[in-house]
Amino acid sequence: MLRPDRCNIMIVSELPLVSVITITFNAARELPPTLRSVKEQTFRGFEHIVIDGASADDTVSVARREGVEGLRLVSEPDRGLYDAMNKGLKTARGKYVVFLNAGDSFADASVLQAYADAAMKDPDIIYADTDLVDAGRKVVGHRHLSAPDVLTFESFSHGMLVCHQAFMVRRSIAPRYDLRYRFSADYDWTVRCLALTVPQRCVNLHRVAIHYLKDGLTGRNRRASLLERFRIMSRHYGAPTAIGRHVGFIPRAIARKLGR
Repeated sequence: MLRPDRCNIMIVSELPLVSVITITFNAARELPPTLRSVKEQTFRGFEHIVIDGASADDTVSVARREGVEGLRLVSEPDRGLYDAMNKGLKTARGKYVVFLNAGDSFADASVLQAYADAAMKDPDIIYADTDLVDAGRKVVGHRHLSAPDVLTFESFSHGMLVCHQAFMVRRSIAPRYDLRYRFSADYDWTVRCLALTVPQRCVNLHRVAIHYLKDGLTGRNRRASLLERFRIMSRHYGAPTAIGRHVGFIPRAIARKLGR
């Protein structure tokens, strides 16, 4: 059962356009840049939800101290990242949802306004590009995959072309995360979202929207994550496609490891 912090619930007469959901666990050091980037947004028609896994450090106090006014905070044990994300979806009230986890941030103060402007067309999915940052918040490069001009269900048979944090979805079509996957349930989730819409209802912002902290959960468990992604790709696109795509991924992975 969810137990929102009653001191931090935002009471509003209208539902927010966007629910920004942040998942934390012992993230007191990584969380402040995330909170600052949310607080700096010029667009204000959003709610910020922090779902914490009963952290033993100062994560909760940092969120209370540095979060936006009306921050909605839940701190309780969970079964991992994607279980916490499901709690976030259950808690959200916005028309659209986007996940911005501890350590990640919006690229600048205009990002949510850009998403809100695109939402005027009433799409199902709004997406953008991502840059990678180090622990000092320095941009170290563009994400190795770029968002396609036209996003389709088949797009993700080539891998996760859109970073999960840059993938804003209409809440009414957002499924729950499949807890069978420990490291790549976000890939499965985005594919299932795409299966529920059509390209004409997906809007590309044609800009960098997210600064993604390198070496997150997936980065630290790359082998296990790749194995899960192969299973997910086989499930949605068939084993022959998954095998062919992963053979093609090898040169790309080598080039990325060599820093090219």
